[in-house]
Amino acid sequence: MKEENIKVVEDYLNALKQRDLSFAAVAGDIYFEDPIAEKHRGAENLRAFLSGFVSAINGIEVYSHVCEGEYVVSHFAVDTVFGIIPTLEKFRIVNGEITEIYAFYDPRPVLGG
Repeated sequence: MKEENIKVVEDYLNALKQRDLSFAAVAGDIYFEDPIAEKHRGAENLRAFLSGFVSAINGIEVYSHVCEGEYVVSHFAVDTVFGIIPTLEKFRIVNGEITEIYAFYDPRPVLGG
């Protein structure tokens, strides 16, 4: 299960890199929290939020994944037009789909602060 869950997360990160969110296996009722988006539910809401940012992404470098059961915590850096943004995200994977995402990063570069 560990390798499968990490692959689901890596596919999600690759979808962001490729600017094509259709590759991401997310549950229809996904719950996500983000320093900018705050708290939301639903795959369409996630895709709408991310669609505003994918054009700003130049690349993603993954440093590590830690997996325990249905949870994967990923440490990575997002190379953006705003600069490099170190990020930590906690994912919950159920039946091969991401059901929860909690993102932790400093939003000031994106917000112009």
